[in-house]
Amino acid sequence: MNRFFVLVSVSLLLAACGGGDAETTPAEVEAPQAPLAGAGIVAFTGAAIWDGTGSALRYNENLLVRDGRIEAYSAEVPDGAEIVDLGGNWVVPGFINSHGHVSGRWAADGVTDPAERVKGDLALYARYGVTSVVSLGGEPPEAFALRAMNDDPSLSHARLRVAGEVAVGDPAAAAAIARANIENGADWIKLRVDDNLGTGQKMSWAAVQAVITAANAADIPVATHIFYLDDAARLLEMGTGLIAHSVRDRVATDEFVQAMLDSGVCYVPTLTREVSTFVYAERPGWFDDPFFLEAAKQSEIDRVSQPEFMARVAASPTAAGYRNALVQAQDNLRIVLGSGVPVAFGTDTGPAGRFLGYFEHMEFDLMAEAGMTPREILLSATSVAANCVHLEDVGTLETGKWADFVVLTENPTQDIGALRSIRDVYIAGNAVQR
Repeated sequence: MNRFFVLVSVSLLLAACGGGDAETTPAEVEAPQAPLAGAGIVAFTGAAIWDGTGSALRYNENLLVRDGRIEAYSAEVPDGAEIVDLGGNWVVPGFINSHGHVSGRWAADGVTDPAERVKGDLALYARYGVTSVVSLGGEPPEAFALRAMNDDPSLSHARLRVAGEVAVGDPAAAAAIARANIENGADWIKLRVDDNLGTGQKMSWAAVQAVITAANAADIPVATHIFYLDDAARLLEMGTGLIAHSVRDRVATDEFVQAMLDSGVCYVPTLTREVSTFVYAERPGWFDDPFFLEAAKQSEIDRVSQPEFMARVAASPTAAGYRNALVQAQDNLRIVLGSGVPVAFGTDTGPAGRFLGYFEHMEFDLMAEAGMTPREILLSATSVAANCVHLEDVGTLETGKWADFVVLTENPTQDIGALRSIRDVYIAGNAVQR
């Protein structure tokens, strides 16, 4: 029996028997024991940590997590803490996709519940290290409700922000779509100003203004799909909050770059969007990549591998146009980044043919091919992306933020290809199933 309870029982017995002269002194009664210093803490040990701030790697520091958030860094593991040994590997913050799409398309074919299908998309993103996604349009209603899980310490799939239906049509119709999205609690409003290389009709500027006016009234930021330099420049003047694709028709001018800098608006390259338009003219070599195959959806591989589908892509004049657009996009990425414009990582994955998770790593490779250093790419996918899309609790592994991170067996600060060496992914300190 606990000594505290023995002493109290004896004291009560003596008092009942008239033995008041034998009162126990405070020194004889033990106070309840204080909780151990490490109780409730998970200590992640044995890793070199790049925390997303741009600082040097942290060595010989343990990452202490409580209730899904980072409580501290410490050279010592507190008594009573649960220990997770990261085995001498590298840690980086989870990647933030500032332009993705979540619809349920990428869930396992046998999953039928709409909410579970959306979770399937988010789980696939997370498997490849993408721990937060801003879905810019086309989400089913169930996606809105799933955002409540963002603050759940037991979360183990990617965090989600949504834009709802893309605002299209004449000014009245587009503004009505924007207002409906706002009423449903959208985090962003999405506009599309493009003519698909001359094959379609661009949204009117009157409709664009109607949507931006509605969004401004609700203090909701607007993300815009663009292709042409002149359209991007005009949208900056009108108050867009994000240039959600590369300028792809011509070289970015000094005037455009200065407008980007003056506005503080971020630039999202989405280079893999271009790849998806032409790559299936033949069987891609990466269909044999084990990193792709470990989680790729077989039914989608089969669809884009059909001879008839590949023949249509090969014969498409727009596919050839977008192949050239990729070259221009990479050239413009070098220009805007070199001028100091904040570049936020984003891929436009989620629609057909744009494989969630794997295309994010393809984007890293294309950014490196465009001349970005590993440090620039890492910042773009973590703290810069978080700032650009207004996510306050993620993006860096700093005290108070969610413990969303990726464990790598190779050093990504030396070679961005190391981001494929994923050993583990953690969201809110919870291991993601891989």
